[in-house]
Amino acid sequence: MEANLNHLAIVVAALSTFLLGGIWYSPILFGKAWQRENNLTDEDLKKGNMPKIFGFTFIFSLVMAYNLGFFLGDPSIDATTGMLYGFLTGFGWIAMAIFINGLFEHKSTRYMLINGGYMIVALTMMGLIIGAWR
Repeated sequence: MEANLNHLAIVVAALSTFLLGGIWYSPILFGKAWQRENNLTDEDLKKGNMPKIFGFTFIFSLVMAYNLGFFLGDPSIDATTGMLYGFLTGFGWIAMAIFINGLFEHKSTRYMLINGGYMIVALTMMGLIIGAWR
C-alpha cells in the first residue's frame, strides 16, 4: 500500500511536539509536578546536554510523525479523522505503554498522567496536522 505523505506536514507535526512540550512541562502547567514526581531539582535539569537532548527528541518525534503519517496515508483522511486516529494512537498505545511501564517501575499515578497526557495531546495534534494538511 502506498501512503500519500506530505513531508512538510509531517515535519511540522513533529515540531508541534516541541511547542506542546515547552508548555506542558513548563511551570505554567505540569513542570513543577513532573520534577517532583521524578525527584529532579532545577540544578538537575541544567546538567543535561540540551543540544543532544533536543536533537534526539526531534529525531524521535519525526519517527513518530512519519509512523502516524503512514497510518493516515489514505487520501480520504481529513482533519477530524486524523485527530481521532492521533488520539487513539496516543491513548491506546503510547499512554497505555507508559502506564504499564510506570506500574512496574513503581511510578506514581500523577507521573503516568503527566507523561501519558502529554503523549495523548501530542499525537492528537500530530494527527490533526497530518490529516488536515493534504
